[in-house]
Amino acid sequence: MKILLIEDEEALREDIITYFTEEGSLCETADDYATALTKINIYNYDCIVLDLTLPDGDGMEILRKLKSLHKNDGVLIISARHSLDDKLSGLNLGADDYLVKPFHLSELKARVSAIVRRKSFDGNNLIVFHEINIDTLAMKTMVGQNIVNLTKKEYDLLVYFIANQNKVITKSALAEHLWGDEIDLSDHFDFIYTHIKNLRKKLVETGCNDYIKSMYGVGYKFSS
Repeated sequence: MKILLIEDEEALREDIITYFTEEGSLCETADDYATALTKINIYNYDCIVLDLTLPDGDGMEILRKLKSLHKNDGVLIISARHSLDDKLSGLNLGADDYLVKPFHLSELKARVSAIVRRKSFDGNNLIVFHEINIDTLAMKTMVGQNIVNLTKKEYDLLVYFIANQNKVITKSALAEHLWGDEIDLSDHFDFIYTHIKNLRKKLVETGCNDYIKSMYGVGYKFSS
């Protein structure tokens, strides 16, 4: 998962980053309204974890901006505001869920994962694409009865491909999703080809059809 954490409280921010990173997620951060606004204008995320109280603005305005941009990023509000009015306002503006502080990090992770599943796979833990079966809770990939031993990046790449099946995905979009916003500093994406080549090889060797189509000069498309 690629997550944007918008939170100004440093200790909580670091705890969340550490927890999600150890779980294998890619976590970008913003500690103020201005930085958050810049990031949501430029990048896409599987889920945005949004604190409403920011030093230079209101998190509700972030929701309004996302709505005006017609973005499809999942949004989980985390806030010390526990009134029903605040919850309803956030949900009516397009947030997918609302979690009141303090909370356990395991609950935060479960809610974020649920949002991503609803957005990408209709809430299912099991992703099925023809002969490919992926258990997202166990991070286990199978082709028919054969286990496919994928690296973390290869696994993330496959899930991203299936979530965006039949769409042309540019190399820069792949790089940003899997390696984060700092990938903008790279002037070439040769490393993506290596990961895709390895993923394709492992899938085909376990009896899978080759669904990864190269779109010359543009990127890739995952389709049957």
